[in-house]
Amino acid sequence: MAYTTRIISERECQELYGKYGPSILFFTKADINGICVELQTANRDHMDMWNDNFYAPSDHTRSHARVICVTDPAEDLRVDFDPTTFTAFLYNFDYYGWVKSIALGIAGYILEAAHGIYSVHGAAVNFDGTGVALIAPSKTGKTTQSWGLLRDRTTQLISDDWFFVTFGQGRPFINGSEKNCYIDADIGDVWEQYKPLVKNVNFDNKGRGIANLRWVAGRTSVVRSASLRYVILLKRDQNDATVSREMSPVEALDYLVANDFCNPHQIVRDDFRLELRKNFFTRLFSDCRVFIVNTTRPAKETQEIIRGIIGGE
Repeated sequence: MAYTTRIISERECQELYGKYGPSILFFTKADINGICVELQTANRDHMDMWNDNFYAPSDHTRSHARVICVTDPAEDLRVDFDPTTFTAFLYNFDYYGWVKSIALGIAGYILEAAHGIYSVHGAAVNFDGTGVALIAPSKTGKTTQSWGLLRDRTTQLISDDWFFVTFGQGRPFINGSEKNCYIDADIGDVWEQYKPLVKNVNFDNKGRGIANLRWVAGRTSVVRSASLRYVILLKRDQNDATVSREMSPVEALDYLVANDFCNPHQIVRDDFRLELRKNFFTRLFSDCRVFIVNTTRPAKETQEIIRGIIGGE
């Protein structure tokens, strides 16, 4: 992870806000699975992307958490987080992808212990009535393969980056976290269907921008929830000749723990949270069928392998 996180006290939080508060120009909020997170920033582009990215709460809703972006050349790239007020100070962040991921991480931090609702840094789709999740380390093809599944008229997007899980009767119930997606400019190079989508996106200095799948797939192509049946873990290992195989819950958990839960944006890492997350994923993997797919083959071949697992043509 390219930034560090430091836990601060409520007193330190108040002192920092007194120091940096006068430089904040824009205030906006997001409804992240029922948690209201407020962005405070002097970067108008980040505010605009945030508003395009997330569902909006009522203007009268008080925030549960705050993400405050600070520009201070004297400070390193880092996050200061106060777990009492759920306030994060982000120093010198010019990448919107990290800003929104930290907001999601804070929402997940609040929900997992207080409400028994757990977060997954992964993609999720409703594939012809079946909930499918893809979880993977960075640069192993999670976005490419999830968007590959979305080419079907019978498939709907729940989330391409982060979703929430609730347990109850039947299979795990999943909820999406974002209204629109923060995509790479090259998504149309892999899947031709998305070239018209890319033409309508304003890309930032990282070659990424907020895209609305509904522009190319229709108004009902994005849904908020589904019941989860399949979990596809991805890896990219040239030394492993195995293309895909089903995993036991223990094997799947070992893989996830070895890769930091495939989530570099866990706002707090301590023994209690580690145990909480391990217990969650153990139950999730026990309630679903779990496969691991090696993505060393061309994207379209990997897509056919995944479709074969979940029953697609």
